[in-house]
Amino acid sequence: MQRTLQPELLDSLAPSDPAAIQNRRDLRITNAIMGNHRWFLHELPRRLQPGETVLELGAGTGELGLGLNQRDVPVDGLDLWPRPVDWPVGRAWHRSDLRTFPSYSSYAGVIGNLIFHQFPDDELAALGAAISPHARIVVACEPARRRISQRTFALVAPLLGANAVSLHDAHVSIAAGFLGDELPLALGLSAATWKWQCTATTLGAYRMIAVRRDR
Repeated sequence: MQRTLQPELLDSLAPSDPAAIQNRRDLRITNAIMGNHRWFLHELPRRLQPGETVLELGAGTGELGLGLNQRDVPVDGLDLWPRPVDWPVGRAWHRSDLRTFPSYSSYAGVIGNLIFHQFPDDELAALGAAISPHARIVVACEPARRRISQRTFALVAPLLGANAVSLHDAHVSIAAGFLGDELPLALGLSAATWKWQCTATTLGAYRMIAVRRDR
């Protein structure tokens, strides 16, 4: 299954659109079933060094970053959407495009949950070039690119009340997902400088942990 990108419907909706609100509810259920947030909450606290701050790309509603901050992991958010009302006081929220964000040098850790798959390889390479000179660790959870995942979601999601936006975006997100070493290589991470671990779960998650060798 070749990696292909198509526009996601959510990107065309305002945050207050009822379909976008329903999609956020569907994403919470998807993340819970796949265990995405639990995985970040387990992995990040034990991998960060004292004094390191994390930037979450595509932070959205802020739920992942909020959970990490509650675990004493300092996380700032980056997204085109407005700052969530419950975002922690004292933690930054950058309302910016991650492709042109100017302050990656401030962050030793960069994380993304279901965000990297939205970009073609050339933009991933540019993003990696912006992140890699400064970051010590990059952690990502994305869709694993499997047809069985598309079929399973199409069958199960309507039973959980998923709307048309969620059904469409899940299908195209899985088609744009990753397998093997595709994500670190697309980001241009050099094996001489970075060591990484990429795994795919039975529930359709692709997970990458990349750590610089020299820090």
